[in-house]
Amino acid sequence: MDHLFNKSILMLALMAFVSCGGKGKAEKNETVIVEAKNKMMGSWLLVYGETRTADTVEVKDLSDTEFIKILNEDHFAFFNQNKDTAEGFYGGGGTYSLKGNVYTERLDYIGAKELRGHEFTFEIEIKGDTLIQFGVEDVPDAGINRHIVEKYIRIKD
Repeated sequence: MDHLFNKSILMLALMAFVSCGGKGKAEKNETVIVEAKNKMMGSWLLVYGETRTADTVEVKDLSDTEFIKILNEDHFAFFNQNKDTAEGFYGGGGTYSLKGNVYTERLDYIGAKELRGHEFTFEIEIKGDTLIQFGVEDVPDAGINRHIVEKYIRIKD
């Protein structure tokens, strides 16, 4: 009988240990995500933009324009403005999620109806004050299928 009792105690102890380990891991993952979001939150200026479509590579000319991305806890917004004219202004925004280094935007606000509600999934890296975003934009209804690389620097107050 003592043998059965000892096995029961051992099993209970093992289950308690495993369940505590699971909580710690979940809390750690949650902490990592919060830290990554905290690093992402803020205002960012695009300093390099590259688009690859089929065999064509186009680097965005940023000499006469400013492209800004703003990220808070769960929403993003972006706008582009030419420096010397009112022409070429556009913007958009929506919600985003972050899982590890996988960043997914849901574009809810934009002038192009065929892009509304579309999700774009990218990988991101943050190195100091630089945010790098890359991945594929694929929206068949809009005729878009391209690989992008965008590099932003944090705008400081």
